[in-house]
Amino acid sequence: MMNQPYSSRWRILSAVLLGSIMGPIDASVVYIAIPVIARDFGADPATIGWVSMAYLLVLGSLLLAFGRMGDMLGFDRVFLAGLATFVLTSSLCGLAPNLGALILMRALQAVGAGMMMAVAPAIITAVFPPQERGRALGMNGMVVALGLAIGPSLGGVLVDALGWRAIFFINVPVGIAAYLWCRRLVPALGSERRQRFDWPGAVLAFGGLGTLLLSVSRGQSYNWSWPILALGLGALLLLLGFVVVEKRSPEPMLDLALFRIRAFAAGNLAALLNFMTQYVIVFLTPFLLQQAMGLSAGRAGATMTAFPLTVLAVAPLAGALSDKVGQRGLAFTGSLICTIAALLLAGLGHHSGTSDVAWRLSLFGLGTGLFQSPNNSAVMGSVPRFRLGIAGGVLAGTRNVGMVLGIALGGAMLTARQAAYLRLQPMGAFLAALREAYLAAALVSVVATVACLWTRLPGPCGAGDG
Repeated sequence: MMNQPYSSRWRILSAVLLGSIMGPIDASVVYIAIPVIARDFGADPATIGWVSMAYLLVLGSLLLAFGRMGDMLGFDRVFLAGLATFVLTSSLCGLAPNLGALILMRALQAVGAGMMMAVAPAIITAVFPPQERGRALGMNGMVVALGLAIGPSLGGVLVDALGWRAIFFINVPVGIAAYLWCRRLVPALGSERRQRFDWPGAVLAFGGLGTLLLSVSRGQSYNWSWPILALGLGALLLLLGFVVVEKRSPEPMLDLALFRIRAFAAGNLAALLNFMTQYVIVFLTPFLLQQAMGLSAGRAGATMTAFPLTVLAVAPLAGALSDKVGQRGLAFTGSLICTIAALLLAGLGHHSGTSDVAWRLSLFGLGTGLFQSPNNSAVMGSVPRFRLGIAGGVLAGTRNVGMVLGIALGGAMLTARQAAYLRLQPMGAFLAALREAYLAAALVSVVATVACLWTRLPGPCGAGDG
């Protein structure tokens, strides 16, 4: 695929990144405010969880559709519409009179975030030549890590000083500035071919992915009872129907032929498994820090920032390096380091200190930073221009599904294995179960590492991959 480089591409990138950072900040900032929101509205833990769950379900279910819309309508239009939607719904979240309204607005906020997430990689890929694409996508990964890193501390300051509504109102001035900057700089980008929207595919994808994410995310809460299993079976049937419809559609929501491209298929599989590994660790490590090591929430949160801060430093460097030496070797090395870090985390215990946890999380951040930018570059560089939107949507979707599956795997392993160990060795049950969950994450990462071996791009972009 040939790209026509734009002379203002770095300014275009700055505009896209200003919009893209809002989603990660918003995702991480809300967790800090959840207890305060629950107290204000008098909500129980199960109900307040829907403030995050509604966002997650809508986001994961619509990414494919938004990627397809980008191919049809133009990436610039979809990105700007998403940014405007995100700003408007953020203000409405801040004004929500009750919990039901807040949950609804969070779902609509996810629509805006999804539109931006689905097409941002496509915009970057379209305006940068292959020899600079890895560096640019690496900066995008850096901004995501930065948003995740500063979200908790920013949220804590805003909640303490101004109340929980401020975490949503802060998006408004930043979003308006990003919208004006993007409107000025981002060129008209999209396919030159006329395309039709696949409504049957869109409905089946939304239903299948939404039901799958709901069943996986709530399974542990309901002890994987028959209603959850029935929901999961329904999700599989809907997704099977989606595949059948897509094979027959002349203008499919998801062009299944893309998965015949080795770099695209292997890269998305590796991304899914890497994010599963990542979110097993992100979900479980706070339990280790607070329950096993007795740290306060503040100290635990500060220790956890070792991971995103390392990604922040490494991702752009890895992206620039991948432009010179190719994607496959770096992605493989990064995934292998993630595997080693997960194994090292399994060796932590009661007598470990915060520095023991922090350097292992930093090592995992090093691996993640080395993996993500080259892998994203391989995936996005492997598809034809008129399918860039779908490629971006699939990549964002695999990331989102990987997050949910990782949290579900970590929670299921910890609960099930702790119950088993309690019958045998009650004193060390928690740490023993946690150790096995980390080992499960390492095993998932091993499969991701093997998948990286298949992500080589043909031609100059992959020449350095050997």
